[in-house]
Amino acid sequence: MSIAENVALVRAQMEQAARACGRDPKEILLCAATKMNDADAVRQAIAAGVDCCGENRVQELTEKLRQNAYEGAPVHFIGHLQTNKVRQVVGKVDLIQSVDSHRLLLAIQAEAARQGIVQDVLLEVNIGQEPSKSGFQAGEILPILEKSAQFSNICIKGLMAIPPISHNSGENRKFFQKMFQLTVDIKNKIDDNVTVDRLSMGMSGDFADAIACGSTMIRVGTAIFGQRDYAKNQCVV
Repeated sequence: MSIAENVALVRAQMEQAARACGRDPKEILLCAATKMNDADAVRQAIAAGVDCCGENRVQELTEKLRQNAYEGAPVHFIGHLQTNKVRQVVGKVDLIQSVDSHRLLLAIQAEAARQGIVQDVLLEVNIGQEPSKSGFQAGEILPILEKSAQFSNICIKGLMAIPPISHNSGENRKFFQKMFQLTVDIKNKIDDNVTVDRLSMGMSGDFADAIACGSTMIRVGTAIFGQRDYAKNQCVV
């Protein structure tokens, strides 16, 4: 199947999942996870109607920006971002979804202030409490939001999560439900002038469950572009 056909199929599955739980499909954005896909593939996905593109690697982001690959759609950074790469991302993307530490927040704040801009971000939550993964613990999120005024050049738009690898259908629902409940708890406790309304969770294998649990943005790579051939791309970021 072509990329356009795959996008249409994902859209149909998104609509079915949304309707099944009484949600409006228009509430949910489709982010094409473009890692290891070239500029032409990205352009095809944009032409097929994805809402945004998400890049995992700084090197790929920089190269595709040079090629104008993302023209016509917002671009997000969705991978692990090292503090020494912040200058290559801040101001270049519409949203950094993967802010996973206080140290990274400070680095983004400093760079955004240097550029005189406000950078939109999501806070990444290690919802599965996996030692091998980065991300804030759920209990750290509210204190950060309560002190968000100190980050005058950052706008925290919401939360993002990558649950543990699942091999069985429905296995990650408990993590998606925890993320949704976290957003509800936050909205009940923070000031009205802080808006945290984006919840990025769900990928190719589990986005229907994520939508059922309240996701507002899914990040889909394989279901759009096909399986990645890691042997062909060993670039390091």
